[in-house]
Formats: sequence, C-alpha cells, structure tokens
Amino acid sequence: MITRTITIAGLAAALILLAAGCAAVPRPGERPAAPTAGPALSVIPKPVKMETRSGAFLLGPDTKISIVDGQDKVLAAAGYLAECLRRPTGFAFPLETSANAAPSTATAPGSIVLRLEDLGERLGPEGYLLDVSAAGIQIRAAAPAGLFYGVQTLRQLLPAAIESSAPAAGSAVRWAVPCVSIEDRPRFAWRGAMLDCSRHFFPKEFVKRWIDILAAHKMNTFHWHLTDDQGWRLEIKKYPRLTEIGAWRVDRESQHWNARQAQKPGEAATYGGFYTQDDVREIVAYAAARSVTVVPEIEMPGHCRSALAAYPEFSCTGGPFTVLPGGYWPVTDVYCPGNDATFAFLKDILDEVVGLFPGKYIHIGGDEVDKTEWKRCPKCQARMKAEGLKDENELQSWFVRRVESFLNEKGRTLIGWDEILEGGLAPRAAVMSWRGTEGGIAAAKAGHDVVMTPTSHCYFDYYQGIAAAEPLAIGGFLPLSKVYSFEPVPDVLTEDEAARVAGGQANLWTEYVPVPGHAEYMLLPRAAALAEAVWSAKGARDWPDFCRRLEGLMAHYDAAGLNYARSAFQVRMGARTDASVKKIIATLDTEIPGLDIRYTTDGTAPLPTSKRCAKPLTFKKTTELRAAAFKNGLPVSPGPSSERFIFHAASGRTPVLETPASPKYAAGGAGALTDGLLGSKNIADGRWLGFEGGDMGAVIDLGRSRAVRKIAARSLQNINSWVFLPVSVEFAVSPDGRAFEVVSTVANDVSPRASDIIVKEFAAAVSARKARFVRVRARSIGTIPEWHYAAGDKAWLFVDEIVVE
Repeated sequence: MITRTITIAGLAAALILLAAGCAAVPRPGERPAAPTAGPALSVIPKPVKMETRSGAFLLGPDTKISIVDGQDKVLAAAGYLAECLRRPTGFAFPLETSANAAPSTATAPGSIVLRLEDLGERLGPEGYLLDVSAAGIQIRAAAPAGLFYGVQTLRQLLPAAIESSAPAAGSAVRWAVPCVSIEDRPRFAWRGAMLDCSRHFFPKEFVKRWIDILAAHKMNTFHWHLTDDQGWRLEIKKYPRLTEIGAWRVDRESQHWNARQAQKPGEAATYGGFYTQDDVREIVAYAAARSVTVVPEIEMPGHCRSALAAYPEFSCTGGPFTVLPGGYWPVTDVYCPGNDATFAFLKDILDEVVGLFPGKYIHIGGDEVDKTEWKRCPKCQARMKAEGLKDENELQSWFVRRVESFLNEKGRTLIGWDEILEGGLAPRAAVMSWRGTEGGIAAAKAGHDVVMTPTSHCYFDYYQGIAAAEPLAIGGFLPLSKVYSFEPVPDVLTEDEAARVAGGQANLWTEYVPVPGHAEYMLLPRAAALAEAVWSAKGARDWPDFCRRLEGLMAHYDAAGLNYARSAFQVRMGARTDASVKKIIATLDTEIPGLDIRYTTDGTAPLPTSKRCAKPLTFKKTTELRAAAFKNGLPVSPGPSSERFIFHAASGRTPVLETPASPKYAAGGAGALTDGLLGSKNIADGRWLGFEGGDMGAVIDLGRSRAVRKIAARSLQNINSWVFLPVSVEFAVSPDGRAFEVVSTVANDVSPRASDIIVKEFAAAVSARKARFVRVRARSIGTIPEWHYAAGDKAWLFVDEIVVE
C-alpha cells in the first residue's frame, strides 16, 4: 500500500468552517464519561443493524485519517472528522491518501478510513457502514452524506469528552472506540427542524449552532422561518425597506407577548435584526458541509405585517402599518391578490430567495390567512369574478397557484402549511401538515408529497415538563416520550400513498423563546427522540432502551456545553382520594423508567437517604410532599418536585356537573374537582376542568350530613389563552340535594385585563350549617371582551379543586 500525507492549502478555509461545526461553548460541571462497550453502546438514532465485539480501537498520536486517491468528495467529511478529533485529543490526525482503491480491504493499522463505494442500492444516499476493529476504523458509503452520518455515529461511540472545545488534561481520557459493526440508513428522506427567527432574531453564529445540533442527530433539513408579522429577517436588494423598516419593532420585551401595546406615533423601533445575503450564503454553505439543506420560509399571503409596514401599497387598504411587537390576532392586514403589482413584488423577492437557497423547496407559509379585507376589497372581488372563483378560499388557492407557477419556472417546488389545501391545492405543491395529520392524509391521497409535523408531537414550543419547573412556554404539553411515539405515516394510507410521506420535522416557534440558550433547551433532548422516530425502523422503537442510550448522549451534550432539558427525569405526582377509607393515595413516577424516587413530608429536600417510594403513598391528612429522582445514589432530577395534597370533607366525593366540561380540558372527569391536587398555571397540566363560553355548576354529595364551615373553589385567568376568572362564585348547601340555600356569593375582584397568569381562590366562610350536599356555581364572563384581540369569541372558565371544610 502506497500512502502520502495530504497538505491542501485550498482546503484550509473549508476546514476552518468545518471546525466551527464541532465547536462548543463549555459550561461548569462537565460530567466525565467513559466509553461504553458491548451491549451498553449509546447510539441515537438507533442503527438498522449493530453487532458488538470485544475490544476497542484506541485513538493515539499516530492515528491517521485515510481516503482513497481521487475521491475528492470525501475530503469534506474527512476534514470535518479531523477537526472534531484534533481539538479535544491534542493529536494531529493527518489526512493521507491511498493508491489502493480496492473496496473493503483491511486498512493500515491505526487508520480511520473513509471511502465511497458502489453501495447505493444497499444503503441509499445517506446510509453508511461503520466497522471498528482493534486495528482501525472504516466508514463506507455510497455518497458523502452517508460518510458524514457515519462520522456522527463515531462521535457518539467515543467518550463524551470528544465534544469538548479544549484538549483533555493529561491522560484523563482513554480515547477508545468499542469494536462494532454497524449498517445504517434512514427511513425517511425529510428529517428536519424549524427555527422561527421572526418572532425573535437569533445571531448568525447561533443559527450555525442550530445546524450543528441537527447534523449531530442525523437530521438533514433546516426549515428557516425568516418572515412574519413581527419581523422580516432577510435582506432583499431590490426592496431595502424590508430590512430598514420590516426588521425592527418597538422594544416591548419586558411585557408578556400577548399583552403588548402597538407602536405609538413617533416611537422608535429598535428591537430586531436581519441576515445579509452574505450571511445567508455563509449559513447555506455551512449547512451543506454538514449534509443539511436549508428551506427558507417567506410567508404569504398572510403573516406579512412586517413586509406591509415597509411597502403598504401591496395590502388591500394601503396602510399605514407598523411591525407588530407581540401577539395580535386576528391580523387582517395581508397581501392583496387583486393587485397585479403584489405579484411583481413577490416575484422579485422570490427571485432573490431562489438565488440564495439552492435546495429544491421554497416554503411560502400560507397558514392562518384572515380574509376579512379580501371580502371588502374591490380589487379582490373583481379578481374573483374575473377568475370565476366562488369564495375567498378559492382566491387563496389561486394566489398559491400563481406563486407556484413562478417557482416551478425557476426549477423549485412550493411547500406550504396545510391551509394551502383549502380551495384546491396547487398542482405540484408539497404540504406540511401541522393541524394534526388530516391535511397530510388528504394531500398524500391526492398524490402530493407530505411532511408531517403535527402539533400533537412536533411543536417544540410546548412545555416538556411540569410548568412550574420549566421556563415560560406558549402552553401545551409535549413530553419526550410523546415525541418518541411520533409515527409520520398514518395507518389509513395505502402503500403508494404512504410513499408520499417524505418524513417529519419539529417546529420551534419563538414567541416565548427570546434567546439562544432557551431555544437549545426547547430543542434538546426532544430532537433526539424525533431523530429516532424519522431515522430508525418503525419496529425498532423501544422506549426503555432509548432512555438508556439517551443518558449516554446527554453526557455528550454536557461536554459540548449544550443547554438541554432534564424534564423527563422530574418526579411527577398524581393522586386519587378514596372517600371510603378516608385516604389520599399519591403516585410518584418519572418519564424515564427505572429511577430511584426518594421523598420527604417534613419540608426538607429529598436526599439519597430519604424514604424510598416503591409503591403508592397514602395520607390521611393534608400533606406537603417533596420528591426527587436518583440513580446510583446521585440526583438526576433537575430539582425536587413538590405538591400539597389537600384532604377535606369532599375528598374523593365525585361531583355531579350541571353541564359537562369541554373534552379539550376534561382533566380525567369531574373527580378532578375533589382529588386533592391543585392545578398549576399551565392550562394543559391535566388538572383543570375547562368550560367554553358557559358557567360551571357542581353538586357534591358528602355522604352524610356534616357541619359545613368553609367552601372554596380555585379558578385560573390566562387571557392570552382566552381563559378568564369567573364574574362570581356562588356557594350553596342542602340537606337533601333538592332545596339549596345560598350561603355566599363571592365576586371577582381581579381585572379581566390583567395579563399575568393568575390562580385565584374564591372562598366563603359559613356559619356552621348542617348539610349533606354542597353546590358551587361559577359564572363565566361568557364572551371575550371587546378590547381583547379575540373579542366576541367564547371565553374559557377553568376550575379545579373544590374544598369543603
């Protein structure tokens, strides 16, 4: 075998760029990790086939990276690998070429070989073979992307310190790679994550870091949400006002997103930013070097207030407009499809977009288009008449088809949110299904390509743990295990229709995510769960095994300085009350199985030596419970969980509701009103009963006549989610359940305009009354007030624990 060391001056700049992909921001408290071997290997996503053997390959000062002479396409992956290995190990890892191009031959001892072979039929364009022996490592693939993913697996097989940004001290780390043979290929072609940079602008370096995170999880699509009502982030040379005006809004960052005043006359817009076209070219090249395609999203015909602030003449009304500083809905100011100049404007923009983004798809949004102005715009109505369109939905479809025609002429494919189905889908368009999977199913059945991204499994702006222990989020609840259960292909599709499902992606909308560290936290580790759902075989899903492997990956997160959530390790508490034995029965568990849960009831923090929870706990009185999870005697929870379990005369006595709660917020039934658990400030915590547009009435049978001294009920206000405190709460008692005596009516003293999330107890002290039945009625405000952005819609009323003493 003839070899020679490579010194390629022309590759230097590329290697510097590639090196940044492995760069990490260190943080205190890094956890050292030793290499695992045999069955304990931690690779995510789970490979198609993996065989472990005894022994390991040791990286050392003489280890080389070898490629076949003439395979220039391998240089990027080889350079990336070299830079990833050099910094933490301190070894040189020189690149060398070999004149021996014979496939699958044993390599020179101590080498890591990267080689392209004729493996397309076996592996596809993104699959790889990874073989590790004590003598060396081989990564083989049909295309450069496969080699890159083989490198990502190799990184996971190494000790976690391989992610460090600085050399390991002394000989603290043994750079061992377990002997293994892996054959791997992805199940889906589209494996992505969307970052919303409109609601909050994220610096260019963080966008690169986001791409690095995706690439490390073998995700290949970065959906870049660049424009919306709250900011235009992309430089367009022909229309400079898009960034001069559209990229900036008034600074209201100290206020809740949905409670911000609009920009006042003469007030400066100072909050925002944008990406220059040079920035975009740099990011697109950076992504391409990591086998990631960037899909830009330029919103139309709605979600365009930032563009109309700069160029109001392309609206139906002519403005003037300002860039919205927060959440306002509905936003009726949208592009005017009755105006031919609108399409000239959009074509000019898309012409520059196509020149910046070489990928197949251009995303145009198309979601949540309020058509109020179209209905009263003479130009829009004339357009509908001229084109024979029966309604505004068909007008939107006509709009999308016209934009699609332009993109097709440029050799691109239009993709949009599932609302583009309404009124008829453009002929060649692809659909991103977010409102469940129904839109995706309809599109696939009609012969269109589909990316599944339903809110139920893919919206990473939702809480991933107990709200009280999490940073502020938009609401909702999407734990790690729910993401892991994501199945992109609905059972109702035929084999041919299922082939239209290109894959799935996560979406991180950033209304409540203002800074990079918060974005990382919302992405990780849920990105790992989604990565396995869209890469690995459907039958390979194994939650306990994934959790074991995730702990190994988290050690890599730590070494890389990534900010990730440990919410799945938080202790969750549930309860039921058994009225017959007068006990509260509390259950404690964690999303991650097999952890050691310890608890206290004296107000102290749980320790490894505290009482162990091996079965449900029982309490005969109101109890303050604290709990935390441990493994091998070390804490793994992000912090202790605490809950006050309330025991009272109505505990376990299931109320009879006068009107049923909404199925959306049913909390498991009426028993949630007397189960001893208090609802949090998160409307989706499963403890609130929600009533839409109507009152709540509940009657509780105490089982026997009791001396009632106090009655209380808790309610919630979150006007940003259309939830308002009741106008008043009425309390009544009865000896027989038929004739009730009203003993108190407590009026609400909190303003419905209060934008903070408020939990309020309505309580009435009662001169001791003998009663068997207690009735509580909470009177809703009914409809949302006229000053609210959703004025006239039904208001929500939320109630949880009814306490009777």
